[in-house]
Amino acid sequence: MDHSGGSNASNNGVRAAMADEELSGARKLRYQKVEDHIRRMLSSGEFGSGDRIPSERDLADLLHVNRLTVRKAVSNLVSEGLLESNGTGGTRVAAPTFVRPADIYRSVGIDRLIQNHGKAPSNKLLYFQLSTANSQLADRLGIEEGQDVVVIRRLWSIDNKPFSVETSHIPARLVPGLAAEDLIAGQSLYRLFKERYEIDTINADRIISVETTSELESKLLDIPVNSAALAYRLWVKSEDGTTVEYMRSVNNPKVVAFGTSSAEGGWLSATK
Repeated sequence: MDHSGGSNASNNGVRAAMADEELSGARKLRYQKVEDHIRRMLSSGEFGSGDRIPSERDLADLLHVNRLTVRKAVSNLVSEGLLESNGTGGTRVAAPTFVRPADIYRSVGIDRLIQNHGKAPSNKLLYFQLSTANSQLADRLGIEEGQDVVVIRRLWSIDNKPFSVETSHIPARLVPGLAAEDLIAGQSLYRLFKERYEIDTINADRIISVETTSELESKLLDIPVNSAALAYRLWVKSEDGTTVEYMRSVNNPKVVAFGTSSAEGGWLSATK
C-alpha cells in the first residue's frame, strides 16, 4: 500500500495537531515536533513492521518544515530503533529485534533464545520474595490457597536494550532453598529446575494479549505510560503434569514479536 499520499482532510488534521503542539509545547524544537508526528503515525497502526514511511519531501511539505529538519528527526528515530534506513530503499518501520517462539514444547531459557538470534542477553533481578497464594494464583498454579509461593521479577534486555518485564510464580515446595543469590548473576531458572531440583519442564498453556503498561513497567522498558505492550502468560509444567511456574511478561512490541516456528524463519530472514 502506498502511504505517501494524503487527503486534504488528513492534511488539515496534521496542521491542527502541529498548531496544538505550538500552544502546548512552545519550547519544542521543530525537529522534535516532527519526531512527535512520526511517533503518532507509527502508533496509529497505519504502518506495520517493514512498511516504508513517507519520503523526506512529502513529510516536509505536509508539516511545513524544511527537509533538513525532517532528516534530523528521522535520523534520531533510526538511532532509537523505531525506523531503519538503507539509503536506497527509503526509510521503513523497524522490524522487531527478537522473535520469541510461542510454540516451543520444551522450556528454554530466554537467554538461549536471544543468543540463538545472535544477540547478547542480559537480565536484572528486580524482586525476589516468598509470598502466599491468593485464590486466583492458587488456581493458576494448581495449589491450595495460602500456600507459599516464590515470586521472581526480572528485567530482560537485548544488547543492553530493555524489552521485557518478567514475573514468575513458583510453588515454594518445589524449589526448597532457592534464594535471590541463585539468580542475581543472571542464571537460568530452567537450568536450576533441571540441575538442582531434577525437574524436566515443558511449556503448557500460553496466552498472548495486548495490554497497556503500568507506570513501573513503562519506566523499566523506557516507553510512555499506558503504551500498548504484548503480555505473555505461560504455564510451565513438569512431565508428570505438575504446574512448576506461572509466568507473566510484559514485552515492548518495538523490540520483540511472538511467532510460531514456521513464522520465525520469515521474521529472521526479514531482519538479517
